[in-house]
Amino acid sequence: MPNNTKKILDKYHIRLDKNKSQNYLINNEKLEHILLAADITKQDTILEIGAGIGTLTIPMAKRAKKVIAIEKDPVIADILSQRLIQEHLDNVELLTDDALKIDYPEFDKVVSNLPYQISSPITFKLLDYDFKKAILMYQYEFAKRMQADVGTKEYSRLSVALYFRCDSRIIDTLPPECFLPKPKVNSAVIELIPKQNNIDKIFDNTIRALFQHRNKKARKALVNSAHEINMNKKDLKGKLASIDNPLLDEKVFLLTPEQILEISEIIKDL
Repeated sequence: MPNNTKKILDKYHIRLDKNKSQNYLINNEKLEHILLAADITKQDTILEIGAGIGTLTIPMAKRAKKVIAIEKDPVIADILSQRLIQEHLDNVELLTDDALKIDYPEFDKVVSNLPYQISSPITFKLLDYDFKKAILMYQYEFAKRMQADVGTKEYSRLSVALYFRCDSRIIDTLPPECFLPKPKVNSAVIELIPKQNNIDKIFDNTIRALFQHRNKKARKALVNSAHEINMNKKDLKGKLASIDNPLLDEKVFLLTPEQILEISEIIKDL
């Protein structure tokens, strides 16, 4: 069991809270796979979100130039701090804070067993930063939506929003037995490589409006969610009625990301 997880938790009388996504990785083979995929060198500064008791933090610190470890729970963060002292590791910057609310120092890579309830907002926040790549743990169903194909049941707002922002692929899957305590879902490790893009807020608003009604035709979906694109429903309906574009008469879940980008340009002109 990596880092003697259960022994450490018992020593400090810690009971992990599933509601806070405190599910710690205890499978050494999976841990080594993550570290290998991250390809950490002595030139790398690594960002870790949800550091816990240091299951990833400690082995990464031994490989990296620096680790920026964020842990929201002050009790858990204190345990990690003590373990870093015991391991004589002075290249870890430990931030006891909410990863969604703070600005991140500069980093080269992200390696994290993410708290699953913040998977979406933390992913989009990370993609506002400049970094080489990320190795991130997600709920398996979420990971599938990240890279879903057009027309599938997993194809979603998330799939389209990430399409222009990054390349992602599942590099490993993990059953509940790999964690303590066991979650009720399977997990997946994703390799994520950022892309250069010119995505704007109108595109994101258009995606949100469309996928609130993924089984409807795009024209009707936009009208029904006019507030998402900051337009009056009646006005939008009238303006869209005058536009002869076959994409507007296609069902949302059948539209490719490129076609949705084209629709967002129509909205921008309006």
